[in-house]
Amino acid sequence: MGTWVDKLERKIGRFAIPHLMRYIIIIYGLGLILEWTAPEVYLVYFSLNAERLLHGEIWRIFTFLMQSPSTSPIFFIFTLYLYYFLGNTLEKVWGAFRFNLYYFTGVLGTVLGAVIVYLVTGQIYLLDTFYINMSLFLAFATVIPDMQLLLFFIIPIKMKWLGYAYGLLIILEFIQALTRGDYGTCIAIVLAMINFIFYFFSFMRDKHSPHQYIRRHQFERNMRRGQQMGGPAYQGKAPGPEHSAKKIVPRHRCAVCGRTELDDENLEFRFCSKCNGNYEYCNDHLFTHKHVQ
Repeated sequence: MGTWVDKLERKIGRFAIPHLMRYIIIIYGLGLILEWTAPEVYLVYFSLNAERLLHGEIWRIFTFLMQSPSTSPIFFIFTLYLYYFLGNTLEKVWGAFRFNLYYFTGVLGTVLGAVIVYLVTGQIYLLDTFYINMSLFLAFATVIPDMQLLLFFIIPIKMKWLGYAYGLLIILEFIQALTRGDYGTCIAIVLAMINFIFYFFSFMRDKHSPHQYIRRHQFERNMRRGQQMGGPAYQGKAPGPEHSAKKIVPRHRCAVCGRTELDDENLEFRFCSKCNGNYEYCNDHLFTHKHVQ
């Protein structure tokens, strides 16, 4: 059982960066400081300049992420809070590996978009993280469509309607660029949004309700509380030295990623009551797996 994403996670899932959005927010903060102090430094040395990238300045693949979404302190804080909320929630719903895969596919698509536009048109498009952040918004609206946000801190609106609005704006921008012959912008939009386009037909269509999200939070909180209070002697921990002389056989194994308590002592395992059979899942996949019927 399991999709190609599950198989990939079994092989390289241990390399996923947990709490990825925290680091992205820190990078944005550094970019804002740079924008205030020496804005020309980012433009000359760190922006996604495809011409310089193809001449060996490969650090631009990552440093272009420093581009601040706003130079206004108030709007900057509000925007980063929104991005952090979207990304952090998606990571909790999907697990760290899938969120890493989604975000960095968007980064790769943006880089490829800038390079291909340069090779095809000869023009340098200094792309930033705008479409990557839009893809986070669209993913959130797809995965948890019924969660409500307060628009302008006043008007309650469901995420799916905001997702439709943002999706329509992106489509209109693409059509406008196409009609005026700006094929570079068309290529950039498509490749920068490739993560949403690609993963929509993979794991993203398995929608999660706010109830499932809250249930997962409660599960993780209860597990942490149990560990702080001592908990069962063996819960989620590898056997001690007294078992070293014997062959260590794991007691728990996730039916999705195949990890056991021997792979990570912080993993917790539970059986799913909705699956037809005794299928056990780790805390990363207890609320994201497809039920076996």
